[in-house]
Amino acid sequence: QAYNCLIHFYKRFTIRMSFKRKLSALNYPTPDKFDPNIQSQYRSIVVWLEDQKIRHYKIDDRASLRDVASENWSESLHKYLSDLACPIMSGSPLEILDWLLGCAVRFEYGEKLETYNKYTKEFARQSKTEQPKIVSSNPLDNLDFETPEFKAGVESLAGSLQITKHTDHLITLQAICKLVATRLNPKALSNPSSVVPQGEAYPFREFGLGFDTGDPVVNDAAKILRLLHIQDMRQLQTKINECIVAIQAVTANPKTDTRLGKVGR
Repeated sequence: QAYNCLIHFYKRFTIRMSFKRKLSALNYPTPDKFDPNIQSQYRSIVVWLEDQKIRHYKIDDRASLRDVASENWSESLHKYLSDLACPIMSGSPLEILDWLLGCAVRFEYGEKLETYNKYTKEFARQSKTEQPKIVSSNPLDNLDFETPEFKAGVESLAGSLQITKHTDHLITLQAICKLVATRLNPKALSNPSSVVPQGEAYPFREFGLGFDTGDPVVNDAAKILRLLHIQDMRQLQTKINECIVAIQAVTANPKTDTRLGKVGR
């Protein structure tokens, strides 16, 4: 039963989305607000399609269809569908409306063949406007990061800073930027001990990984990645603690008023 309900919901959802797309293509004023399950809206959209798009009847012959409040409107709709040679006369109201929307789209396209047929890939390519070129005063914006000179400069800088070179020079450049931002900023240069690790190096090779990849080199790499992850989590926790302290500085600042005999602002 749950499966059948899900299938029913999916069908209703897809047909509603189909209505929205077709109504938007037909320039209907409010495709987002249309609800085919509301009888007044359903009847009104049928009249709108006939008046604006399909136009099968002469204006005088549309009177019974336009009388959406009539008790005999269903009979008028049945006659209208019969005159249109609708192939799904016994279909559900939603299926009938979907067919009418399809007819309207087909008629709309047929009246403007030259307008719609010109929108080909070639037309889109030719009509595509060029993006305006922004002239920047920053010389870094005008650098070509793929030139041999730039790549050689990155490798030279990495060698000077004793940074291991990556096969992708842009990744090497990211490592350089990280080192400069953390170790060569004014605060770090004024107090190098604040950023330079103190004490002996952590003997990560002496501790187990918890699993074995079968390759000692890969095992060491996995241990290093685990340590880097722990460091990232530690930095995240530090930032969370700083946020908590900042919030407490605003909210947890009680002032005692002895005259009232209570603690608070």
